[in-house]
Amino acid sequence: MNKVRILLADDHEAVREGLKSILNAQPDMEVIGEAPDGTAAVARSIELRPDVVVMDVSMPRLNGLKATEMLHRRCPQLKILTLTRHAEQGYVQQLLGAGASGYVLKRSRAVELLQAIRAVASGGTYLDPAVAGAIADEYGRRAHSTLTPESSRGISPRETEILRLVAWGYSNKEIAAQLKLSVKTVETHKTNAMNKLGMHNRIDIVRFALLQGWLQDT
Repeated sequence: MNKVRILLADDHEAVREGLKSILNAQPDMEVIGEAPDGTAAVARSIELRPDVVVMDVSMPRLNGLKATEMLHRRCPQLKILTLTRHAEQGYVQQLLGAGASGYVLKRSRAVELLQAIRAVASGGTYLDPAVAGAIADEYGRRAHSTLTPESSRGISPRETEILRLVAWGYSNKEIAAQLKLSVKTVETHKTNAMNKLGMHNRIDIVRFALLQGWLQDT
């Protein structure tokens, strides 16, 4: 069995030690490195090439948001899972926009973290139920928004398929390979679907996916 190789980025050593004990006890996971701040997280990730980085938000030298942005640009195939105490939607939006594939609260049970790591490692997107519910509720209340389940009728099956894969965390190149399409065709379908649904960025796609129930399929 190939284990999921994980790097832990958190400025509290006790937190890292606790997480390491939990993760290394899993038969399919292995902690291969640690970082006490965002700068070290970027450097260690580039050096070790883990499958998943579990990233805290509030860290010295370089915070988790900036570290996520840098890693997403330099190592786009790397999966980043935010682990934080912040439940505010603003944090969720910023981290997803920066390239994070998942968001888990530190107050959640360990099983939530394990599920999230497995989801993002396999190419999916994972949001802690506490924040996913709030996001879905907010958009469900916006009657004027085009991001509703009914609005999916306006996009084609191929556009739906591509949006679903984007929401799950796949890049345009990965989607093209999976669907045997050119990257340009994937980009065109994605752009057309986003225009039809009034979407502006990946965060909108993830919100739409939540309302459709797509993220529960991962």
